[in-house]
Amino acid sequence: MQQSLQLNIIPFLAPVKEITLPFSIGKKQGFYGLYLDEEVLQLAGENITPAILEENNRIYTDFGTPKEDSFLITVDIAKTPSIAIHYFKHLIYSYFRNGVAHIMQRNFTDDIEVWFLNTEEKRNEYNLYNKFTLKVNYANVTDGFELVVSYDGTSRVSKKSLKEMPGFETTKLHLVNSNGLVRTWEYLDPQEKLHLDKIFPIIGNTLYQTYSITYELPDNKNRYPRYFKPINAFYESFLNNDAFRAILPIDANGFIKNYTATSHKLSETSNLLQFGNAKGVEPKTDLKTLGPCEPIPPPNNVVFFFIYQKDSQPDYLLLKDYFEKGYKTHPNLQDFIYQPFYIDESLNIVFDKLETAITDIYNIIHNRKKDPNVKYCILYITPVPKYDSNPLKKGLYFRMKEMFLHEKYYSQVIYKNNIRKWDKYSSSFKQNEYFNYFLPNIQAAILAKLGGVPWRLDREEDNELIIGVGAFRCHTKKTTYLGSAFCFDNKGRFKNFTCFGQQNIAALVGSIREAVETFHKNKPEATRVIIHFYKVISNRELKPILDMLYNGLKLPVPIIVVSINKTVSKELLAFDTLDKVNLMPYSGTYIKMAERQYLLFNNTRYKPESKVTDKEYHFPIKIKLTSTHLELLDDEALIEKLIDQVYQFSRMYWKSVSQQNIPVTIAYPEMVANIFSHFKQDYIPEFGKDNLWFL
Repeated sequence: MQQSLQLNIIPFLAPVKEITLPFSIGKKQGFYGLYLDEEVLQLAGENITPAILEENNRIYTDFGTPKEDSFLITVDIAKTPSIAIHYFKHLIYSYFRNGVAHIMQRNFTDDIEVWFLNTEEKRNEYNLYNKFTLKVNYANVTDGFELVVSYDGTSRVSKKSLKEMPGFETTKLHLVNSNGLVRTWEYLDPQEKLHLDKIFPIIGNTLYQTYSITYELPDNKNRYPRYFKPINAFYESFLNNDAFRAILPIDANGFIKNYTATSHKLSETSNLLQFGNAKGVEPKTDLKTLGPCEPIPPPNNVVFFFIYQKDSQPDYLLLKDYFEKGYKTHPNLQDFIYQPFYIDESLNIVFDKLETAITDIYNIIHNRKKDPNVKYCILYITPVPKYDSNPLKKGLYFRMKEMFLHEKYYSQVIYKNNIRKWDKYSSSFKQNEYFNYFLPNIQAAILAKLGGVPWRLDREEDNELIIGVGAFRCHTKKTTYLGSAFCFDNKGRFKNFTCFGQQNIAALVGSIREAVETFHKNKPEATRVIIHFYKVISNRELKPILDMLYNGLKLPVPIIVVSINKTVSKELLAFDTLDKVNLMPYSGTYIKMAERQYLLFNNTRYKPESKVTDKEYHFPIKIKLTSTHLELLDDEALIEKLIDQVYQFSRMYWKSVSQQNIPVTIAYPEMVANIFSHFKQDYIPEFGKDNLWFL
């Protein structure tokens, strides 16, 4: 299978061999701050005394002529490229600020954002702007300087200035276009407010109603062409000219094409999964035809019963019929998961009011006697969606899940409006004709929750211990931080997990350490511990966690930390230009983009004839590797194995039969943390630590 990869990276040569720049002590308006690390301190020499260093962690320059209180630093471009990068950013910024870009800003990583008016799409109250980010790197995929061009979609900017809208509710403002620069309204300099005629609201969610903008559903169609076209158009319009090359001598060929230097492709065997009767690749089709890898383990007696609101009787009858007889091309539950579907209707619970449902249901299931040789599985038809905007109703959804868990019932929640949908023409609920697409996901999850294995990785077992660790800020009042850790073997078998809330980072670090050490204690024969790590906290909060993972575990075996950025990469991309329509690289393609950093393309384009659905055109994920034994990461075979594990573990997602682009090692910790943050109890019961109740 051939592909020709174009990167969104343009090589360029340094326009000079050395630069001499003036620097000052103390922050100044419009000056750029350079952090005083060892490299900068060495260049600054005697200009930075111990007294200055004690009170300052940066020096400042405007890249212009020397000032009275400034001192000069000469930078050799070849010897200190990391400092030269800041100068090249200044050149780029000055070029676009000089009448080229319509709006600009430096983003939170200090890269340059340039906005251009979209003249094709017209709106009455606002303008659309296409946004691009320009980033300068050194020797990531080449042996020199690189300009990364990324497309960031569009933003809306009011056509009227604040001066033209007296009485504007400024509490709804976040960002504004102030004379061509993106500013935060809350911290806008008073001098800029002297020119309200040059300040235009940038329309975020809080201003949607003001500008009569409806919330749009995400467009799940293939994004590769939608990014490829504007990136190339940007190059032709604004970079591929003598004026830009005069300040930055970019390569005459533009973007890197037919890239192979650090590009690799995982073996096609990485796509293989073990089902019941044979190996397959696509759970969407193979689970039905080949059967589950392992049906539900003993105790083999499973009793199902339903819980639903009184007015959901038609939904109950439909769902019961689907499970007993199948629907359209989807078989019945017994034939799909290889488990007799026995319903004890005497156990069904029908409640009247949502407001009293928790109490009514609890009083029944808490007092029921259960046969210890039977697994009881609740099929709960909920009138409340998981993401209901009403916090009280949403709370009921999570209270139900928590109650089932603590009362030791397996459960599957099905939203009633997915079974029957409102038909505006008949003003009534009608059977959802597409529910056959929901059934494989629902029933695969039921099988997994009850201990079965829908499919597993096709690989030989070894003594590696793979742990997924997540660290999150809690968005409810339950606690400040949430952490979770999952344990797997190398075949993708889930072993157990723990979840914990803590009020401070130190306590969270301790809980994560304890979880990892406990998992290792339970598998002492492990020859290597691989930690898949994902965080939704700041870098400052992250540091003590990483310090502990790298240096604080004191395990007798090597530890490799695979940091996975769940947010798909839009900054670094590759396009397969041999596939001129879809442009997505083959699944399993990975590219080294910096030292121990990789892009992994994880999708369902396995071969030229693969039929990829709209939602399966995944952008790549970013992976960063480190280890307590860094020499291990010099082994290309081991690196491929580590990336292959990330790739294969993304195929073990049993909540859906559609392939995901992130591994369950980070998907599951986040799922549990999100649900646990809504629970009232501050612990997960033992019953819930070795089954996948959260799917």
